[in-house]
Amino acid sequence: MKPDTPNLDTPFYEASGDEISIFEHAWKNRLPLLIKGPTGCGKTRFVAHMAARLGLPLYTVACHDDLTAADLVGRHLIGNGETLWCDGPLTRAVREGGICYLDEVVEARKDTTVVLHPLADDRRILPIDRTGELLEAPPSFMLVVSYNPGYQNLLKGMKPSTRQRFVSLRFDFPRPAQEEAILIGETGCAPDLAKRLVAIAGSLRSLKDRDLEEAASTRLLVYAALLTKDGMDPVAACRVGIVESLTDDAEIAEGLMEVVAATFGR
Repeated sequence: MKPDTPNLDTPFYEASGDEISIFEHAWKNRLPLLIKGPTGCGKTRFVAHMAARLGLPLYTVACHDDLTAADLVGRHLIGNGETLWCDGPLTRAVREGGICYLDEVVEARKDTTVVLHPLADDRRILPIDRTGELLEAPPSFMLVVSYNPGYQNLLKGMKPSTRQRFVSLRFDFPRPAQEEAILIGETGCAPDLAKRLVAIAGSLRSLKDRDLEEAASTRLLVYAALLTKDGMDPVAACRVGIVESLTDDAEIAEGLMEVVAATFGR
């Protein structure tokens, strides 16, 4: 089973290691994949890139506390005086042989994620109790989940019985040269701007766990680059695109802005 020719609309993605090869090997061998890494480091973009690269439909689910098994599998709906079954994203992905991606899976209730178990082992089946169906996943189907290890705690962690069903891939923020290439490829910004923004991110990331709960993500750098490229003053773009998204504390924000101003020689 060979991957399809890459789609011309494949989302931009700058590889930082062998993650593309790992994903393809997992897909070819019908193995589910778990991606773990900090917020905004490219996990979701990577999955979208791989779905397009392999020519597969992608169903993305943003997990949350109220997510139920029915939200994933499907439910009966009443309309026009009749009851109709409506597939959920997980069921549609299985039927179509696509990728089902559960983003921040630890946010979902544990009794919800149990529905993944028969799809994430050698059975590769999805029982639909309400319709009496037992769907067998086709060879091209793939289950992918992600989470941010920084959010792990006793209440929101992945059960070992679930975790050990997956091949796991660790993501982190790109190395400086790669992050600069991402900003240029994603936004078309000037190399000098990309270098300055990446330098700012490096400085701010050193403050994580001291003054900041979350590190400055690559996503925020993209926002600042886009605003600057559109004509906004780069210092102002960094304030609204990066700093104010990292903290609500006015004093901390001003401290971060000193780093920004120094980087741009202000």
